[in-house]
Amino acid sequence: QVQLVESGGGLVQPGGSLRLSCAASGSIISLNAMGWYRQAPGKERALVARFSSGGRTIYADSVKGRFTISRDNAKNTVYLQMNSLKPEDTAVYYCNYNIGLNYWGQGTQVTVSS
Repeated sequence: QVQLVESGGGLVQPGGSLRLSCAASGSIISLNAMGWYRQAPGKERALVARFSSGGRTIYADSVKGRFTISRDNAKNTVYLQMNSLKPEDTAVYYCNYNIGLNYWGQGTQVTVSS
């Protein structure tokens, strides 16, 4: 079994920053299988950033240059640093672990508003 627990969401003004954390526990093989997705009201869940094979990173075009995914292998934790936030970044952010089976966290709300 795999458990993913997100934290760090909240309300922030446009231009502000937040850092999300995802603590993974259970049968975690590799943090390379982890990433972040988001779902805005009325929209489908979509990729924000994730690690790929070899430890490379993939970002949605809309967040390139503003968001950074990172990890702490010792803590089995993945982070999403979000800078220069925009109102269109408002969504529930989900941590994902994909090893053929998809595991999801409970989600954390990020609201960007003045």
